[in-house]
Parts: sequence; C-alpha cells; structure tokens
Amino acid sequence: MPSPFPGMDPWLEGPRMFPDLHDTLITYLGDALCAVLPEPYFARSATRVWMDDEQQREPDVSLLDDTFHGDRPTWPGMTQALTAVGMIAVEAAAGDSDPFEETFLEVRSTEGDRLVTAVEVLSLSNKTPGDKGRAAYRRKQGEYLREGVARVEIDLLRGGQHTTAVSLTRLRATAGAVPYHVCVSAPFFDGQRFVSPIRLADPLPTLSVPLDRDVPPVALALQPLLDQAYDRRLYRRQLRYTSPPDPPLTADQQAWAEGILRANGLIA
Repeated sequence: MPSPFPGMDPWLEGPRMFPDLHDTLITYLGDALCAVLPEPYFARSATRVWMDDEQQREPDVSLLDDTFHGDRPTWPGMTQALTAVGMIAVEAAAGDSDPFEETFLEVRSTEGDRLVTAVEVLSLSNKTPGDKGRAAYRRKQGEYLREGVARVEIDLLRGGQHTTAVSLTRLRATAGAVPYHVCVSAPFFDGQRFVSPIRLADPLPTLSVPLDRDVPPVALALQPLLDQAYDRRLYRRQLRYTSPPDPPLTADQQAWAEGILRANGLIA
C-alpha cells in the first residue's frame, strides 16, 4: 500500500526509519538508472567509509529484548557451540570501533571505467554539523568538482545543516524556504546549479541526470521509487503516525498532515 502523502512522508525522516529508506532508495535508483542509461554508461553502488570516534551510535534499546539491559548475560554452552563450528573468539578492546559506511550511486562509462556522475541521497549524517560523515561528504564534493564529475543530490530531510552544492542563500532566494530539494550540477553547466524545489504537498520530481557534455541527460521519476520503497519495505506497519514526526512539523503542516492521515484511516 503506497504512502498516504502525495510526496515525501515526513514520518520517514527520523533516525529510526531514514537509514533504511536511504539504502532502499539507492538500490531502486540504481535499478531504474540501469534501465534507461544508453551505451556506454552503467550505474553501480559505491561506498563512502569513515571512522567516527566522537559520536556514539547505538541501536534503539527500546527495540531490544529486556535481556540486554544492564550487564550482558552469558548463555551456557554458547562459546562451545560457536567454537565447535570453527569460529574463533576475539576479545574486544576498549575503544574498538567499526568504520561507518554509506552508499551512493556512480554512473560510469565502460570506456575506461570513467566516473561520469554521482547520485546521492543525503543521509542524516551528511547534514549533522560536526559529524565525520558530513566532513567525508563535503570532501567528496570537492573531489567531484576538481575531477569534473556531475552530481545529483537528493535532499529529503527537513532537519540538519544545508549541505548540497547550491548555496542556501541562493536556494532560498530562488525557491523560498522549501523543506526538500534536488540539486544537479555538472562541470559543463558553467557554474550554474539546477534545483528542483519540493514543497511538503508536492510529489517528488522527475530527475534529469546529466552524463557527458554532448550526451542528453536521462530522466528518472523519483516519486514512484519512493512509493515502491514505502510499499515493499512495509513502512506503514512501522510508522507511528499517532506521534509527531521527527523533526516536528509546523502547526499548519501538522494540521494538513493529520487531515491526510485521518482521511486514510491511519489516525482517529
């Protein structure tokens, strides 16, 4: 069942839901791009990796069984069962941390495996001031600019610090204080950025994904991909529409959203 909202569902923006939506959209965007890219182009996922030792990120303990509260219990025979199948016990050292990974899309040419365009769905980390994920994203933006790589940046998060290639001042001067937007930039745009502003009541736009200078861009409808993600990932079962979204809406926006939710039988 599709989302009750005409465009982005504000209840998907919170830290409990958006990471899954982010990765799902990357997968669907890759599939949709591969279906329309002309030769010699293809799309594939790539990973940005960084270490974050400043912020502690843990699963929501409310989602875990009460068994895990406080000291971790041991299970009789568990160690023996694991070692019996060839697993090796490794003691965790204080301060150990795994790298954080974030997926995005690359459009490449088979002629030299050349990177042509990067397609990004901005994550919560990308928009968090001081987060190493944001620093890694900004570094990559600079690399793309220096290497002449086109970019499609999809920002479906109302919260956080502005991060896309278009300046916040120019975005607001051109489109107003819109909650979401898509920014498209390319080395052959002569310094211009092309922006699709997205208001709360707007369907998500059809993207224009640039390739090379003399190659027409390909069109990619974003709203059907969001609808597909909402349906196939069973988000309606998981979302708590009886509570305000994170971040909260304005009073007028909340009243508008509640009207939609009530019409769809999702709140009383």
